[in-house]
Amino acid sequence: MDILNTMILVAMFVLFPLVAGGIIRKVRARAQGRKGPPVFQNVYDMLRMFQKTPVDGPNSGIFAEISPVTALFSGFVIWTIVVFEWTPYIMIPFFLAMQRIAMVTFAMETGTSFGGLGTSREILLSISSEPIIILIILVAHSHMELSFTIVGVILGLLFLGASTVAILAELAKPPFDDPRTHLELTMVHEAMLLEASGRTMALFEMAYQLKIATFLVFLLRLAVEHSKFLSNIEIPIYIENLFTFGGAIFMAIIIGYWESVSVRRKWTWVPEIMGMTFLFILVMGTLVKLN
Repeated sequence: MDILNTMILVAMFVLFPLVAGGIIRKVRARAQGRKGPPVFQNVYDMLRMFQKTPVDGPNSGIFAEISPVTALFSGFVIWTIVVFEWTPYIMIPFFLAMQRIAMVTFAMETGTSFGGLGTSREILLSISSEPIIILIILVAHSHMELSFTIVGVILGLLFLGASTVAILAELAKPPFDDPRTHLELTMVHEAMLLEASGRTMALFEMAYQLKIATFLVFLLRLAVEHSKFLSNIEIPIYIENLFTFGGAIFMAIIIGYWESVSVRRKWTWVPEIMGMTFLFILVMGTLVKLN
């Protein structure tokens, strides 16, 4: 059983970051009536970009070389934490902050106006979403237990839905950002990396794909394992990990469909909805503990 569990974890660790972003793009295209790119198109793009030499601007300095490697390293560490759980989840926000600082320094290093716009919006999203992520992790590590009742199921689904809102903000997905647009004035993630090219862009893209896989698996870990929802049922650990793997793929399909029907909202709306989400998760966590 230990060997089977290890095989499942290794398969999830290696395969899911390669297909998570591709599944989202494929489902989004299918939902819009288009054929869409192959699931492994992101991998092909990154391999092609790795073969090209990055072109930096005249104002670029050392951060243009350090930031992509730092972002990829942070994403890799977070991904190992979520999959193998070798350290408490409370370490995730620290490495998320390191990854965000790397992207911000790269955007500011180039000295372009689009980089400044993307940086300001990224900081707004970070100060809105990071407290919620920390609160989610604290609730997950508080040994909460949900009873298999109607009230327990409703509270758990509400808490999971509110957590998904914070995840969408952290991943810069609609309604917080629209990765489909070609107008840089409305971008967040793309505007910060507008000056990236070649291997630099490939490293940032790898870090982002790891981030997508990390948060999808994190949601399933929170729902299945840390909620103790099935604590009264004897389930082998490899079944839980297999369910987490399949559930993460299902969440990628849901996000892909969500991108096809959702639109980006105004930035004045972001602090309001994130503040409400923080209070909602705080209340939900209290109710779950009381339940």
